[in-house]
Amino acid sequence: MNAKQIRIHSDSQLIVNQVTADFAAKDACMYAYLSTAHQLLRSFQAYEIKQIPRGENSHADALARLASAINDKVGRKVPVEILAQPSTVTSEACAARYEDTWMSPIYLYLTNGTLPEDKAQARKLRYRSARYTVINDVLYKRGYTTPYLKCLTAEQGEYILREIHSGVCGDHSGSRSLAYKAFRQGYFWPTMHQDANSLVKRCDKCQRFGNVPHIPAEPLTPIVSLWPFAQWGLDLIGPMPQGKGQVKYAVVAVDYFTKWVEAEPLATITAAKIEDFVWTHICCRFGIPYAIITDNGRQFDSELFRQFCTRLKINLFFA
Repeated sequence: MNAKQIRIHSDSQLIVNQVTADFAAKDACMYAYLSTAHQLLRSFQAYEIKQIPRGENSHADALARLASAINDKVGRKVPVEILAQPSTVTSEACAARYEDTWMSPIYLYLTNGTLPEDKAQARKLRYRSARYTVINDVLYKRGYTTPYLKCLTAEQGEYILREIHSGVCGDHSGSRSLAYKAFRQGYFWPTMHQDANSLVKRCDKCQRFGNVPHIPAEPLTPIVSLWPFAQWGLDLIGPMPQGKGQVKYAVVAVDYFTKWVEAEPLATITAAKIEDFVWTHICCRFGIPYAIITDNGRQFDSELFRQFCTRLKINLFFA
């Protein structure tokens, strides 16, 4: 039509003010329509948009409702086009960036036989490539007892870990469990355990609501016994439901070498009862032990029980 100037009348206060930049288009769909309108208006030398009352815009309203009208007795002479999707929907094209990854040397060797010039690096690459194969131009890691694992870059692995950890079905599992879940799904990249650990540490919900591990300040030192019935662990359990003879406690001794257990129910827990148990169930049955390890209970850390161990030359240790 070669029109250079245009005057627009609309009964929508929202649309008029958004075009004139008096209102902001916050909705994504509305913003797309506004961008299209601005692009069309830039093709004119000048334009004017004005709001008018709805009563003065009856022809435009009739055209807008024409497609949805059901029982109109007037023959339709106006063509109506039905759109399958909004006219503002456009296909997006993302620029792909290709760069060397940890898979590139292995893939080039398996497909083209390309090796580094350095002999040591070439030998190392040949040995390393024996654990991989290429199927339909995709690199897979193979093992003796595992299925083929699709090899991923670090960026792809980060996406997989994020979906497993906090996606629709994510359970915010720990780093070790997260890495093995990705492994069981059929994926592999060399830094998957380190990446899983880093992702869990950066997860805000895990840091806020995760359980705090009560790990000892230093590595645990195992207690080793070199021969049977030489070192016993002694402890009390209870109170339990009262039994015959009003017994509701129990004293338990475990040999560190054979894991043999000696136990006796008690009605009361005193140093005399503990001394009698050690003499009857340990000394008389298995001989005098080299050491007894207990906690700091007052029945064990008492003068009576200490003198008993001293007389029999039993080393008493408190854990």
